[in-house]
Amino acid sequence: MDPLNEDQERFPGPSREVTASLRDAIARRAAFAREQHPGGVRKPPLELMWAELRSLYRRAHRGQAVRPAVRPMPVMLLPGFGSHPRRMQPMADALSAAGHHVQDWGLGFNFGPNERNFSYLMRRVAVIARENWSPVALVGWSLGGLFAREIARREPGMVAKVITMGTPFSGDPRANNAWKAYQMVTGHSVDAPPIDCDFSVKPAVPTVALWSPRDGIIQPRAAAGWPHERDRAVAIRCSHLDFSSAPKVVAEVLRQLDVKE
Repeated sequence: MDPLNEDQERFPGPSREVTASLRDAIARRAAFAREQHPGGVRKPPLELMWAELRSLYRRAHRGQAVRPAVRPMPVMLLPGFGSHPRRMQPMADALSAAGHHVQDWGLGFNFGPNERNFSYLMRRVAVIARENWSPVALVGWSLGGLFAREIARREPGMVAKVITMGTPFSGDPRANNAWKAYQMVTGHSVDAPPIDCDFSVKPAVPTVALWSPRDGIIQPRAAAGWPHERDRAVAIRCSHLDFSSAPKVVAEVLRQLDVKE
Protein backbone atom coordinates (compact mmCIF):
# COMPACT_ATOMS: atom_id res chain seq x y z
CA MET A 1 0.00 0.00 0.00
CA ASP A 2 1.14 3.49 -0.74
CA PRO A 3 2.47 4.95 2.56
CA LEU A 4 0.74 8.25 1.78
CA ASN A 5 -2.65 6.56 1.34
CA GLU A 6 -2.03 4.48 4.47
CA ASP A 7 -1.39 7.64 6.51
CA GLN A 8 -4.56 9.23 5.14
CA GLU A 9 -6.59 6.21 6.26
CA ARG A 10 -5.05 6.20 9.73
CA PHE A 11 -5.29 9.98 10.20
CA PRO A 12 -8.18 11.19 8.06
CA GLY A 13 -8.46 14.92 7.48
CA PRO A 14 -11.60 16.99 8.02
CA SER A 15 -14.70 15.85 6.15
CA ARG A 16 -15.98 17.72 3.14
CA GLU A 17 -18.94 18.94 5.21
CA VAL A 18 -16.66 20.40 7.89
CA THR A 19 -14.43 22.02 5.28
CA ALA A 20 -17.41 23.51 3.47
CA SER A 21 -18.88 24.79 6.75
CA LEU A 22 -15.58 26.43 7.70
CA ARG A 23 -15.27 27.97 4.25
CA ASP A 24 -18.81 29.36 4.51
CA ALA A 25 -18.12 30.80 7.96
CA ILE A 26 -14.98 32.57 6.71
CA ALA A 27 -16.80 33.92 3.65
CA ARG A 28 -19.69 35.17 5.77
CA ARG A 29 -17.39 37.02 8.15
CA ALA A 30 -15.43 38.49 5.25
CA ALA A 31 -18.69 39.82 3.83
CA PHE A 32 -19.55 41.33 7.21
CA ALA A 33 -16.14 43.04 7.29
CA ARG A 34 -16.85 44.69 3.92
CA GLU A 35 -20.17 46.19 5.02
CA GLN A 36 -20.29 49.98 5.15
CA HIS A 37 -21.85 52.00 7.92
CA PRO A 38 -25.33 52.99 6.68
CA GLY A 39 -25.88 56.61 5.80
CA GLY A 40 -28.01 58.60 8.20
CA VAL A 41 -27.28 56.31 11.16
CA ARG A 42 -25.31 58.22 13.75
CA LYS A 43 -22.52 56.72 15.85
CA PRO A 44 -20.16 58.21 18.45
CA PRO A 45 -17.37 60.37 17.00
CA LEU A 46 -13.90 58.94 16.54
CA GLU A 47 -12.33 61.04 19.30
CA LEU A 48 -14.64 59.45 21.88
CA MET A 49 -13.82 56.02 20.51
CA TRP A 50 -10.10 56.66 21.01
CA ALA A 51 -10.83 57.86 24.55
CA GLU A 52 -12.30 54.42 25.29
CA LEU A 53 -8.84 52.89 24.85
CA ARG A 54 -7.62 54.74 27.92
CA SER A 55 -10.27 52.93 29.97
CA LEU A 56 -8.72 49.59 29.04
CA TYR A 57 -5.55 50.50 30.93
CA ARG A 58 -7.19 52.34 33.81
CA ARG A 59 -6.72 50.65 37.15
CA ALA A 60 -9.91 48.99 38.39
CA HIS A 61 -11.88 50.86 41.05
CA ARG A 62 -12.05 48.91 44.29
CA GLY A 63 -12.95 49.36 47.92
CA GLN A 64 -15.82 51.77 47.34
CA ALA A 65 -17.64 52.79 50.54
CA VAL A 66 -21.37 52.04 50.30
CA ARG A 67 -24.46 52.39 52.45
CA PRO A 68 -26.56 49.38 53.41
CA ALA A 69 -29.24 48.60 50.87
CA VAL A 70 -32.77 49.67 51.73
CA ARG A 71 -34.16 46.45 50.23
CA PRO A 72 -31.49 43.78 49.74
CA MET A 73 -32.34 41.53 46.81
CA PRO A 74 -30.78 38.96 44.51
CA VAL A 75 -28.89 40.68 41.69
CA MET A 76 -27.38 39.19 38.55
CA LEU A 77 -24.63 41.07 36.69
CA LEU A 78 -24.36 40.50 32.94
CA PRO A 79 -21.11 41.60 31.21
CA GLY A 80 -20.73 43.46 27.93
CA PHE A 81 -19.74 42.04 24.56
CA GLY A 82 -16.31 40.40 24.65
CA SER A 83 -16.06 40.97 28.42
CA HIS A 84 -15.68 38.57 31.32
CA PRO A 85 -17.56 38.91 34.64
CA ARG A 86 -14.24 39.81 36.29
CA ARG A 87 -14.49 43.19 34.58
CA MET A 88 -17.56 43.87 36.75
CA GLN A 89 -16.03 42.58 39.99
CA PRO A 90 -15.71 46.03 41.63
CA MET A 91 -19.45 46.52 41.09
CA ALA A 92 -20.18 43.04 42.42
CA ASP A 93 -18.09 43.75 45.53
CA ALA A 94 -19.87 47.06 46.19
CA LEU A 95 -23.34 45.58 45.75
CA SER A 96 -22.45 42.68 48.03
CA ALA A 97 -21.10 45.10 50.65
CA ALA A 98 -24.44 46.92 50.53
CA GLY A 99 -26.23 43.66 51.35
CA HIS A 100 -27.42 42.46 47.94
CA HIS A 101 -27.05 38.80 46.99
CA VAL A 102 -24.91 39.11 43.87
CA GLN A 103 -24.44 36.48 41.17
CA ASP A 104 -22.59 36.67 37.88
CA TRP A 105 -24.27 35.30 34.79
CA GLY A 106 -22.31 32.02 34.83
CA LEU A 107 -21.27 31.99 31.17
CA GLY A 108 -17.75 33.47 31.25
CA PHE A 109 -16.95 35.76 28.32
CA ASN A 110 -19.91 37.28 26.50
CA PHE A 111 -19.54 36.40 22.82
CA GLY A 112 -23.15 37.01 21.90
CA PRO A 113 -26.47 35.19 22.15
CA ASN A 114 -27.46 31.77 20.94
CA GLU A 115 -30.35 29.49 21.85
CA ARG A 116 -28.20 27.39 24.17
CA ASN A 117 -26.68 30.15 26.31
CA PHE A 118 -29.92 32.11 26.43
CA SER A 119 -31.85 29.04 27.61
CA TYR A 120 -29.18 28.52 30.26
CA LEU A 121 -29.60 32.11 31.47
CA MET A 122 -33.37 31.75 31.69
CA ARG A 123 -32.95 28.65 33.86
CA ARG A 124 -30.28 30.33 35.99
CA VAL A 125 -32.46 33.35 36.72
CA ALA A 126 -35.35 31.01 37.64
CA VAL A 127 -33.11 29.06 40.05
CA ILE A 128 -31.78 32.22 41.73
CA ALA A 129 -35.32 33.60 42.13
CA ARG A 130 -36.54 30.31 43.61
CA GLU A 131 -33.60 29.94 46.00
CA ASN A 132 -34.02 33.51 47.27
CA TRP A 133 -37.83 33.48 47.30
CA SER A 134 -37.61 36.77 45.41
CA PRO A 135 -37.45 37.99 41.81
CA VAL A 136 -33.98 38.93 40.56
CA ALA A 137 -32.71 42.39 39.62
CA LEU A 138 -30.79 42.18 36.33
CA VAL A 139 -27.94 44.67 35.82
CA GLY A 140 -26.60 44.44 32.28
CA TRP A 141 -23.68 46.28 30.75
CA SER A 142 -23.94 46.93 26.99
CA LEU A 143 -24.85 43.62 25.28
CA GLY A 144 -25.52 42.14 28.71
CA GLY A 145 -28.38 44.60 29.03
CA LEU A 146 -30.00 43.17 25.89
CA PHE A 147 -29.95 39.73 27.49
CA ALA A 148 -31.48 41.27 30.63
CA ARG A 149 -34.30 43.03 28.78
CA GLU A 150 -35.20 39.91 26.82
CA ILE A 151 -35.24 37.69 29.93
CA ALA A 152 -37.53 40.19 31.65
CA ARG A 153 -39.75 40.50 28.57
CA ARG A 154 -40.27 36.73 28.47
CA GLU A 155 -40.48 36.05 32.22
CA PRO A 156 -41.42 39.25 34.10
CA GLY A 157 -42.44 37.26 37.17
CA MET A 158 -38.81 36.19 37.72
CA VAL A 159 -37.37 39.72 37.42
CA ALA A 160 -37.61 42.55 39.97
CA LYS A 161 -36.20 45.24 37.68
CA VAL A 162 -33.77 45.75 34.83
CA ILE A 163 -30.90 48.27 34.87
CA THR A 164 -29.04 48.65 31.59
CA MET A 165 -25.73 50.48 31.26
CA GLY A 166 -24.77 51.75 27.81
CA THR A 167 -27.07 49.15 26.23
CA PRO A 168 -28.14 49.80 22.59
CA PHE A 169 -31.77 48.69 22.89
CA SER A 170 -33.32 51.56 20.91
CA GLY A 171 -33.24 52.51 17.25
CA ASP A 172 -30.96 51.15 14.54
CA PRO A 173 -28.70 48.25 15.67
CA ARG A 174 -25.84 49.90 13.76
CA ALA A 175 -25.94 53.13 15.81
CA ASN A 176 -22.62 52.24 17.42
CA ASN A 177 -18.95 51.59 16.73
CA ALA A 178 -19.10 47.88 17.56
CA TRP A 179 -21.61 46.33 15.17
CA LYS A 180 -19.06 45.13 12.61
CA ALA A 181 -16.88 43.51 15.29
CA TYR A 182 -19.99 41.89 16.76
CA GLN A 183 -20.97 40.41 13.39
CA MET A 184 -17.49 39.10 12.67
CA VAL A 185 -17.23 37.40 16.07
CA THR A 186 -20.75 35.96 16.26
CA GLY A 187 -21.15 35.13 12.57
CA HIS A 188 -24.64 36.60 12.35
CA SER A 189 -26.00 39.98 11.31
CA VAL A 190 -27.18 42.47 13.90
CA ASP A 191 -30.46 42.40 11.97
CA ALA A 192 -30.88 38.65 12.48
CA PRO A 193 -30.01 37.53 16.03
CA PRO A 194 -30.19 33.75 16.58
CA ILE A 195 -32.92 34.06 19.22
CA ASP A 196 -36.46 35.36 18.84
CA CYS A 197 -36.34 38.78 20.48
CA ASP A 198 -37.46 42.39 20.35
CA PHE A 199 -35.06 44.47 22.41
CA SER A 200 -36.93 47.77 22.00
CA VAL A 201 -40.11 46.42 23.64
CA LYS A 202 -40.20 47.52 27.27
CA PRO A 203 -40.39 44.56 29.64
CA ALA A 204 -43.31 44.51 32.07
CA VAL A 205 -40.98 45.33 34.98
CA PRO A 206 -39.31 48.58 36.10
CA THR A 207 -36.65 49.36 33.52
CA VAL A 208 -33.86 51.90 34.01
CA ALA A 209 -31.44 52.94 31.27
CA LEU A 210 -28.08 54.44 32.28
CA TRP A 211 -26.45 56.21 29.35
CA SER A 212 -23.51 58.56 28.77
CA PRO A 213 -23.03 61.55 26.47
CA ARG A 214 -19.32 60.59 26.47
CA ASP A 215 -19.90 57.01 25.34
CA GLY A 216 -17.43 56.27 22.54
CA ILE A 217 -19.00 52.96 21.46
CA ILE A 218 -22.79 53.30 21.72
CA GLN A 219 -24.76 56.26 20.38
CA PRO A 220 -26.30 57.93 23.48
CA ARG A 221 -29.84 57.96 22.09
CA ALA A 222 -29.65 54.21 21.44
CA ALA A 223 -28.75 53.62 25.10
CA ALA A 224 -31.19 56.16 26.57
CA GLY A 225 -34.17 55.01 24.55
CA TRP A 226 -37.54 56.72 24.35
CA PRO A 227 -40.08 57.03 27.18
CA HIS A 228 -42.21 54.13 25.92
CA GLU A 229 -39.11 51.86 25.84
CA ARG A 230 -38.06 52.26 29.49
CA ASP A 231 -39.26 53.80 32.75
CA ARG A 232 -36.29 56.06 33.48
CA ALA A 233 -33.16 57.20 31.67
CA VAL A 234 -30.26 58.52 33.74
CA ALA A 235 -27.25 60.28 32.22
CA ILE A 236 -23.80 59.57 33.67
CA ARG A 237 -20.67 61.19 32.26
CA CYS A 238 -18.34 58.25 31.76
CA SER A 239 -16.80 56.20 28.98
CA HIS A 240 -18.57 53.09 27.76
CA LEU A 241 -15.96 50.81 29.32
CA ASP A 242 -16.24 52.59 32.67
CA PHE A 243 -19.85 51.47 33.01
CA SER A 244 -18.48 48.22 34.42
CA SER A 245 -16.88 49.65 37.56
CA ALA A 246 -16.66 53.47 37.82
CA PRO A 247 -17.64 54.62 41.35
CA LYS A 248 -20.32 57.02 40.08
CA VAL A 249 -21.89 54.26 38.01
CA VAL A 250 -21.84 51.84 40.94
CA ALA A 251 -23.39 54.51 43.17
CA GLU A 252 -26.20 55.06 40.65
CA VAL A 253 -26.88 51.34 40.33
CA LEU A 254 -27.13 51.09 44.11
CA ARG A 255 -29.49 54.07 44.16
CA GLN A 256 -31.71 52.60 41.46
CA LEU A 257 -31.87 49.25 43.25
CA ASP A 258 -33.16 51.09 46.33
CA VAL A 259 -35.91 52.92 44.42
CA LYS A 260 -39.33 51.62 45.37
CA GLU A 261 -41.29 51.34 42.15
